[in-house]
Amino acid sequence: MTTEPGRRERKKAATRKAISDAATMLFVERGFDDVSIREIADAADVSPTTVFAHFPQKEALVFDEDDAQRDLLVSAVRDRAPGTSVSEALRDLYRRELIGLAFDPTGENRRQFMKLITETPALQDYASRMWLRHEDALAQAIAETTGRDEPDADVRVYARMVLQLQILAFEHDDAAATIEAGFRILDRGWHEEY
Repeated sequence: MTTEPGRRERKKAATRKAISDAATMLFVERGFDDVSIREIADAADVSPTTVFAHFPQKEALVFDEDDAQRDLLVSAVRDRAPGTSVSEALRDLYRRELIGLAFDPTGENRRQFMKLITETPALQDYASRMWLRHEDALAQAIAETTGRDEPDADVRVYARMVLQLQILAFEHDDAAATIEAGFRILDRGWHEEY
């Protein structure tokens, strides 16, 4: 049985979201390097100390949905339809999240957000490190749904490569081609004729 979060937890979550939203808006408008923590605190109507209480470093302000991203990956594997392979489920997720973004008429804010990340080296580096932190959860979900007691070397390598694939797709103009090539190579292996 799940319980609703208490008033204190709701207030804390609302403050965290307000800080992150204010920071993201300022970063998109002016650039990551041109916005100070003081300006973010003022925009969110909190103190700089409160900003740091919720976010240990400036880069973390941009990535407040880390847990949600991990849950998306794990759900794609665990909740896939019968007969759907792990690769198919993850490829479909990547298509929706990355490729769908380019054609979503309501996704202008997300496109601006992604542009901010790709144009800011500190954010690219932080995003890559953050994304790879999901490796254990993804590997565990793959192991559980493929009849293994725990992730073996094959599962760990596959999980790392799948996560690296999304990072690579963000770095190239043709995310769709990168995703398709990546899953084709993961599923069939490398052949020189590619």
